[in-house]
Amino acid sequence: MSVPDLRRVIVATANRGKLTEIRSALDFEGWEFVTAADLGREPLEVEETGDTFEANARLKVHAYRDAFGLAALADDSGLEVDAIGGAPGVYSSRYAGPDATDADNNVKLLEALADVSPAARAARFRSVIVLVDEDGSETVAAGACEGAIGFEPRGSGGFGYDPLFLPDATPGRAMAELALAEKNAISHRGAALRALRDLLGG
Repeated sequence: MSVPDLRRVIVATANRGKLTEIRSALDFEGWEFVTAADLGREPLEVEETGDTFEANARLKVHAYRDAFGLAALADDSGLEVDAIGGAPGVYSSRYAGPDATDADNNVKLLEALADVSPAARAARFRSVIVLVDEDGSETVAAGACEGAIGFEPRGSGGFGYDPLFLPDATPGRAMAELALAEKNAISHRGAALRALRDLLGG
């Protein structure tokens, strides 16, 4: 798939933070990344029944391509914490329940790790991004960011588990304390987006 083949791409998210990261990383000339809201429509409710991040990204991206008739991009990402068997994993966004807020999920994670020592709080963010052209051809990219879980939320940036996640690449600073450019340089989604950009020849 060559870069000029696509112009408007529907992004399978209602999360403006994700959209900002995607637009920042994939700043191809002539490309426009939009959400359902940008088109005056409601976002789709896609049931994420896959058991991997890639499977869930595929479910979302094909639903959006079929519904909007545009090339589509979806990512599925989440947090894996070694001390709790890789949870929350594919359930990261709904770890504390189907209607959980980011704060709810963070509280549940801290409770799950209440008796876990600093040395045993290793974790990583993973992201898989799938881009589907109008003709159904796929480009898949993945990325990861290693780190650990802190003992309390820190910072006001980012979203999700960013206030608790302490990347190995920025000792002493939570993901939510990083500027967007810093976060994109080290994050799981940033790594996946750079891999996608390379695959597209950008």
